[in-house]
Amino acid sequence: MQTHIVPVGFDYDRLIAPLVRDQLDVDRVILLEGAVGSEANVEYSRNLSQKLEQDFRNLLGATTERVVVEDVYDYDAAFEQAYHLINDELDAGREVWVNISAMPRTVSFAFATAAHSVMVEREEDRESIHTYYTAPEKYLETELAEELRRQVDLLADLREAVEDGDSDDGPSAAQAHGDRIAERLDSARELLSEFDERGTTIGAKRVGDGHIAEIPVASFSNVKPFEEVILFKLGEEGEFESVSELAEALASELDEEYTDSFRSKVIYNVDRLGPGGKGYIEQEEHGKSYRTRLSRIGELWVRSHANGEPPRGSE
Repeated sequence: MQTHIVPVGFDYDRLIAPLVRDQLDVDRVILLEGAVGSEANVEYSRNLSQKLEQDFRNLLGATTERVVVEDVYDYDAAFEQAYHLINDELDAGREVWVNISAMPRTVSFAFATAAHSVMVEREEDRESIHTYYTAPEKYLETELAEELRRQVDLLADLREAVEDGDSDDGPSAAQAHGDRIAERLDSARELLSEFDERGTTIGAKRVGDGHIAEIPVASFSNVKPFEEVILFKLGEEGEFESVSELAEALASELDEEYTDSFRSKVIYNVDRLGPGGKGYIEQEEHGKSYRTRLSRIGELWVRSHANGEPPRGSE
């Protein structure tokens, strides 16, 4: 069972299109509506929320709930609201996906941080909490700006023609201006209709194998020196068929004797870095052994620390 928590801003496509295109199983959707801003902004967001509510039901068969965020610029209140929403869904046995593509950044960041915090407190639910972002295929704001510039050019030409009386050009010039007016009018009406229907962006851009870029849940635990050695080794090699194979490689690199004691030390630290610990390592059962590799957050940790000199040696 999946619940998607979706803050609604001024977008439509990238809040629902990736789920439809990637054929994800969405059982429940919580749509967050902002209640602060101009009356026009609030009304526009509500209209999009209503359309999303209908389409989540019709296209994905999901049950929907609309929840108001009283002040989209109150980070603390948004965090508290997110914390309780995520916990409630987990308590109900559902996997939680938080879309942070829309709404003001205060709400998106609050919900993403709350998801991370819940993960830290509920390690057993680590794999059931996800935050993700969808990139649009096109931004309508740029097209609206370009269309407005063309309208300005047209109006400037018309004003000049009126001031000159258009006496030398005659009916042909008037016809040319009329054609330009008709073209700009049709283009503006089409673009505004698209804006009213789709919001500020169109489509969901393909990223890798799908249409969502999941944002990994970060660990708030410090990494100790020998744990760093393990992480950098996995970053260099990619994957080991077993923890014993990893231990042998580490012993060779550190110029230490490969003993049962050293192997036990590696196993202990891998366990601390694994799914039941800090989440930097993932393991897959393979016969009597466990294939060992970096998790997504582990890969990011190694990448972000690659410029530093990893410590070599024990704790």
